[in-house]
Amino acid sequence: MVNSILDPTGGAAKASENAVLASPRATLRGATVGLLENTKQNAALFLDEVGRLLTDEYGVAAVVARTKTAFALPVPDALLDELATSCDAVITGVGDCGSCSASAVADGVAFERRGIPAAVVCSDAFAVTADTMAELKGAAGYRYTTTAHPVAVLTPGQVRERARQALPDIVAVLTGGVA
Repeated sequence: MVNSILDPTGGAAKASENAVLASPRATLRGATVGLLENTKQNAALFLDEVGRLLTDEYGVAAVVARTKTAFALPVPDALLDELATSCDAVITGVGDCGSCSASAVADGVAFERRGIPAAVVCSDAFAVTADTMAELKGAAGYRYTTTAHPVAVLTPGQVRERARQALPDIVAVLTGGVA
C-alpha cells in the first residue's frame, strides 16, 4: 500500500509542478512589506515586532499588516491578490503547529509564484511538516525561517526577543543573503 501525504490546506494530495519562485530583493530599503499573520497565539505580536525592526533597522518604507481567517487554510485569493499587488515582499506565520506550519509554507510558495519574495516563519518542531508541504507544492528545499518551539506560550517580552533573533534570517530569506 502506498502512503499518501495529506495536504491540510485542502490542496491536491500529489506533488504539483515545480514552483517558479520569486527572485530575492537586493535590499529592503524603501520596500513595502506585507505581514500576514495566521491567528495563532503571539503571531501578530511577533510579526508586528519584525515589522518595527525592519522599518527601524533596514529602512523598510511601509508595513501592511493583514490577518488570515484560519491558520490551517490557504491565504484567501482576495488577500493573496491584495498583498501581491501592494507589497514588495511578504512575511507570513507563525507556524507553531503542524497544520499552520504547512499552511504558512503553502502561502509562502503562493506569493513566490506571484513574483513576491516571501519569508515564512515556523517553529523548529514542525520543520518536517514545512518541508513536506514545500515538496508537495513543487518547491522542495524551500527556504523558510525557524524559531524555537513553542511560540504560543511566550510572554510579550519573549516574543519580541524571538522576533529580534529571527530577523537576520528573515532578511536573508527575502534578500537571498546569508543570515
